[in-house]
Formats: sequence, C-alpha cells, structure tokens
Amino acid sequence: MSTIEKRPPLSKVVIPAAGMGTRFLPATKAMPKEMLPVVDKPAIQYVVEEATAAGLHEVVMITGRNKRALEDHFDRASELETLLEEKGNFALLDSVRESTELAHMHYVRQAHPRGLGDAVLTAETFVGDEAFVVLLGDDLIDERDPILPTMIKVHEQFGGCVLALMEVLPEEISHYGAAAIAPIDSSFGLDGVIRITGLVEKPTLEDAPSNFAVLGRYLLTPEIFKILRETKPGRGNEVQLTDAIAVLAQRNENGGPVHGVIFKGRRYDTGDKLGYLQATVRLATEREDLGPKFSEWLKDFVKGL
Repeated sequence: MSTIEKRPPLSKVVIPAAGMGTRFLPATKAMPKEMLPVVDKPAIQYVVEEATAAGLHEVVMITGRNKRALEDHFDRASELETLLEEKGNFALLDSVRESTELAHMHYVRQAHPRGLGDAVLTAETFVGDEAFVVLLGDDLIDERDPILPTMIKVHEQFGGCVLALMEVLPEEISHYGAAAIAPIDSSFGLDGVIRITGLVEKPTLEDAPSNFAVLGRYLLTPEIFKILRETKPGRGNEVQLTDAIAVLAQRNENGGPVHGVIFKGRRYDTGDKLGYLQATVRLATEREDLGPKFSEWLKDFVKGL
C-alpha cells in the first residue's frame, strides 16, 4: 500500500505552442492559432490562467516561427497602459495588465517541429530534475471544473506520472491517445483515479485498449526526457509523447507508476473550427456582461433557421 511521501512542490508548466495552426488558415497565416480570441481573451491565456490557479507560476512556452505575438501578449505594453490610464479606462487597464502579471513566462523555440514528444524534450533544460505539468492549448478546461489540483494530489500520494482522461464514444477514440487501464485499491479514497498500464496513439476502434482518451493535461516526471531521447518517430513520423509515457507505464520504475484522473467536467475543444465556435458561444452566454443579451439574440437566431 502506498504511503504519501514528502515531494517537492510543483511549480513548472510546459505549454507547446509551435504548431502551424493549419486548420485555421487563412486566419493563422500571420497570427498564432493560440492568439485567436475566445470571446475577448486569446485561447492561450485561459491555459496560463488554469496553471496559475493551481499554484504553478513558472511557465515555458515552446514556440516556433511567427509566434512573437505570444511573447508580446504576456509582456508589458507601456504605451497602451499609459493611454488607458490617461483616459481613465481602468477596467481595460486592469485587463491588459492581467496577462502580464499571471506568471513568470519563459520561451524556448522548437527549431524543427517533430511532434509533441520533441516539443516536451525541448523544455528539458528549463524543467531540470523536477516533476512538471504539460498543458495543451487546444483543450480549455472550465475554471469551475479544475483537474490539475486532483492530478497534483495523486502525484503527491503515488509519485510517478498522472494523466487526465475522459471517456469518449468508442467510434471517436481514433482521434486521441487511448489508455489501457486497471483499477487501484479503493481504500485510497480517490474517486475517478485509475492505473494506466499502456497507451496507444490514435488507435483504430479494433485496436483501442479502452475508450478512455488522453486529455491534453499531463503531469510528468523528469525520467520522461531520457525516454523521449530514445523514442523513435511513430505515427505521423513524429515523436509521440504517448509512446514515451507508455514505456514508463510498462516499467513502473525509475519514474514511478502512471495514473489517470477521469475528467467529467466542462471542457472546450478549440482545436478545430466547430469546437472553437462552440467554445466561444458557450463562454459568451455565461458572461454576466454579455450573456443575457447574447442568449436572447441566439434564441431568436436559432428560431429563424
């Protein structure tokens, strides 16, 4: 039976953001996909806010060409701040400063995009020998349904890696990494937590070990870097992070076990156009300043279809 060990507190977050955003062309021809607004904040800011809400304030973004806007967004905009202050628009001034004050931001460029595993490996120098969290920007987790605190708690109890999982329809599993799972001792008192014994990246329905898909939230130990360096390109000729985590799951040593936390909350997929539009509508309707009028207009609009 596992006992809780005193583990160093987590502080570091890796956010891969080097992708070309081809699904959103031509909008992303000159603007990073991560900067597309969801209502009035860029999608990437929601992800950084999720990290800091869980107490993780050291953030490194893995970027690539044409991603300078990401750095500018989280940097000071002195001229804009001065203008807003002179006009007495303090509400907007606070919103502009909010992104600057969220976290300690760092940036590392991935010279040649070779997949998520390679992007994570790029952060090795920043991470060092600490456990860390990887957040993918395409998945926005509603702030009312946080998953990171539970993942951190599981890591504190068991050590090793922790992944967020969600149950999907069997016919949808080919779009995700799929987890082979096993129950854990119920005496630990952790609902929705399971052991992960294997991972398969985007399997066919017939080859899927389960219909539990890997969500874009990972808590990893530094042992993952050695494995990533030894991982050969897999699906799509890219270095797959799931392939490396699967090695740790099978070894169950030198990096600890791999556990999954089943997520049942509100999550918004901004990785494609339909999901992006759905996320924008859902979040807009729940805003106090926009929701009532927007919802009323939306109902009338739908009636006219």
